[in-house]
This record gives sequence, structure tokens and C-alpha cells, in this order.
Amino acid sequence: MHKFIALAEKISAFSGKFFSWSVLILTLVVCYDVFMRYIANNQTQWGFDLSYMLYGTLFMAAGAYTLSRDGHVRADMMYRTLQPKTQAIFDLALYLCFFLPGIGALFYAGFFYALDSYKIGEVSSVTSSGVPLYPLKFIIPISGFLLLVQGVSEIFRSIICIQTGSWPERGKDFGDDIDQLESVFKD
Repeated sequence: MHKFIALAEKISAFSGKFFSWSVLILTLVVCYDVFMRYIANNQTQWGFDLSYMLYGTLFMAAGAYTLSRDGHVRADMMYRTLQPKTQAIFDLALYLCFFLPGIGALFYAGFFYALDSYKIGEVSSVTSSGVPLYPLKFIIPISGFLLLVQGVSEIFRSIICIQTGSWPERGKDFGDDIDQLESVFKD
């Protein structure tokens, strides 16, 4: 179980950091579009389509990374007062009853939704640019799969906590540890 948790956290960290680059691309696209619209007086047709596709990609693909870092919002008022073992029992029950079926359905339905879009060569109807939509729609099953892998990891974390009475440690990012930051700024 520990090896799967470590692998899932590495996959989630990689995918989160990979898809985070869409923020930079989104910023460049929006800046270019605004420049072309207001300064060059030559509006792009594809800028709006590409910007909502990049935002959608970022929103969908960041889910597994956020789950791996315990960053999702929850009704925390009672949960945080519980013992770790009781928290793990609640988490395990909720993951099995709601998360796995929901994310499984997202992956399954999203795959066929994206496949149908690819087969018909679906393009955006929001603007006249005709930007293909299927790349965005394939993000749905990809995100569903990444969430499914991380969800199984969270189930394993809950089982370990039930057995041991304490939560296994989560992966850390650069910046999570103040010592890492201090070593960067020391000369």
C-alpha cells in the first residue's frame, strides 16, 4: 500500500505541475488577445476559445494534485475535532460510497463523450474560429483517471490510519518546508 501511495503522489505531483503551465500559456493568450483587440485594433477569433479551454484544462487537471495535498474544501468544523482513526473511517466510507462511483462515472462517460467529439471533428461554436473541442474533452477522462488513482491512494491512506491510528505523511512540495526556502536564499 505504501508503494502505491508514493507512486500515486508522484503521478499527481507530476500531472499537477505539468498542467500548471497552462496558467502561463493562458496568461500569454489573454495578454496577446487584449493587445490585439485594444492596441492593434485587430481582434483574434481564437483567443476566447483557447482561453476557456486552457482554464477548463487547469481546473479539471488540478483535481488529483489538490487531492494528493489534502487541499480540497470539506466541512471541517466537526471533522477536525475527531481522532485520526475516526476521520479515516469517515473518509473510507465516503470514498467507497461516493467518490469512487462518481469519479468512475466521470472517467467512463467522459471517455465516450470525448471519443464522440473526436469522431465528428467537433469544433467550437462560440466564435467563428472553429477551434477543435476534442482535445479539451479528452482532458475529462484523463482527469478522471488521475483522480481515480489518487482516490485509491486516499483509500489506502485511510486503511493505514485505521490500522495504525495516525495518518501517513503526505508528499511535500518545494516551499512546504521552510528549511528548503532558507537554503535557497542563503548566500
